Amino acid sequence: MRSPVNGDKAMHQPAPVNALSVDVEDYYQVEAFSDVVRREEWPRWEPRVERNTRRLLEQFARHGVHGTFFTLGWVAEHHPRLIREISGAGHEVACHGYEHRLIYRQTPEEFRRDLRRAKRVLEDLVGARVEGYRAPSYSITAESIWALDVLIEEGFRYDSSIFPIHHDRYGMPNAERFPHQLRRASGEIIEFPPSTVKLFGVNFPIAGGGYFRLLPYPLFRLGLERINHAEGQPVLFFVHPWEVDPEQPVIQGSRINIWRHRFHLDRTEYRLERLLRHFRFAPVRQVLQLSDQPVSQPVAVVSAPV
Repeated sequence: MRSPVNGDKAMHQPAPVNALSVDVEDYYQVEAFSDVVRREEWPRWEPRVERNTRRLLEQFARHGVHGTFFTLGWVAEHHPRLIREISGAGHEVACHGYEHRLIYRQTPEEFRRDLRRAKRVLEDLVGARVEGYRAPSYSITAESIWALDVLIEEGFRYDSSIFPIHHDRYGMPNAERFPHQLRRASGEIIEFPPSTVKLFGVNFPIAGGGYFRLLPYPLFRLGLERINHAEGQPVLFFVHPWEVDPEQPVIQGSRINIWRHRFHLDRTEYRLERLLRHFRFAPVRQVLQLSDQPVSQPVAVVSAPV
């Protein structure tokens, strides 16, 4: 793991390898439509996660890159062959919870049950330890920071859930922007936040998802280059399988949620093609240089609130 470096020195160093990640969930499982599509109704919806995830796998294979697939336990249980394909292709399989429930709407006991269920399913399928976690909708916030203790106690080595921005559903705007090690009463865990660019003292999201579809590609690329070259830090990029599927069924929710979900779906795959040509990527575990031994030199050790 890299230590923060002076901006001028970073300009003369090779660009860091960035983390490529996929949140494996289907179009009807997103939080924006949770009040329209109840979880008990999920089996009634047309599943599209397999075909869309395979499109990403094929695209990554063409570029010779591997990534981390933060996978919903429910998806893994209903599409086990897909998870084995992801692992068999050399990608890292990580955990996205089981039922895509916001952490701050769960009790610690409910979260632990959901986490254990997902981890067990994933590890049984890939035959390897699952070490990484990403909360549904980045829902580790100031009010759910206790989730870090549960993750540590359940054997996770890194988390990618704390988004250092203001948002109506998530975010901790004063959190660290780059990979760092968090010290808790239960132990330590590495946090790899989704990427942001700081302008005028404010963090602006530039990590992927809707932000990737909303911003003009040259502006998005410029932001990533700034993080790599001016700040000398790796970027964490994320995409969802449903984002390469403009033909997916329309779910009737609020206008703003429909717009957020469907905006420029027809451009995601082309933009992703350009991104994979312009930047170097690897799985999160590789970018963090996690071996079978504990990391001895984290970027920074930060004491998170207990």
